[in-house]
Amino acid sequence: MSLAASSSTESSHREVVETVFCRSSHLVEELVDISQIYESELNFVAWNRTLETALEEAVEHLVSILSERTKVFSHSETVSVLSIDTTLRRIFPEFDGRDILINDIALLFDAFSCLFELEEVGLRIALVKRAMCPRFHVDQVPCRLVTTYCGPATQWLENSNINRAKLGRGNDGLADEISGLMAKDTVKLQLKAGDVALLKGEKWPDNESLGAVHRSPDVSEDEVRLLVTFDFA
Repeated sequence: MSLAASSSTESSHREVVETVFCRSSHLVEELVDISQIYESELNFVAWNRTLETALEEAVEHLVSILSERTKVFSHSETVSVLSIDTTLRRIFPEFDGRDILINDIALLFDAFSCLFELEEVGLRIALVKRAMCPRFHVDQVPCRLVTTYCGPATQWLENSNINRAKLGRGNDGLADEISGLMAKDTVKLQLKAGDVALLKGEKWPDNESLGAVHRSPDVSEDEVRLLVTFDFA
């Protein structure tokens, strides 16, 4: 092989490596387009949507009921694609707009299970009044769907703007903003209530050390979050 050919090959290899390492995020306008998560250069795809008024009101009713009954609500179970509607009716109490919210969650559940050809999905529904995962981190899963129906939503960082060595114990006990994880001028991206995100984790094929870096947002004293997530069972 000539020196020129070798140089060309090495340059091409570097370009491929850099493209893969800088896997990024992408916002889409339709639910069907979250299938772009299969593209190798993406590790975070979010459907940017605005909740309809009727759905927002249904969420408010549920949050009001749950907040009166308990300080913290969290429910997790593995659900088959054939029983999601029945499961949600068992989990949720009666409230105005109950069917509207159940239908929306079932729609997302169906999209997630079809996209990854799953017969069962790990469902989690939680009403939280604090940041569940306040530090930036990656998930040890193939892919997770996350949506926040009310309250502040998930924050994430682009891969190209972070030092992964500072994740976990590498932060030496320092806050994310000063640990060296990110530059001072790094923009922390954030979803809004209603958005639906797919996050590749460390267990996605060929994605070790490339999982989407994200965290739960701060929640003020007068705020609550209604969070729904789906995982591979």
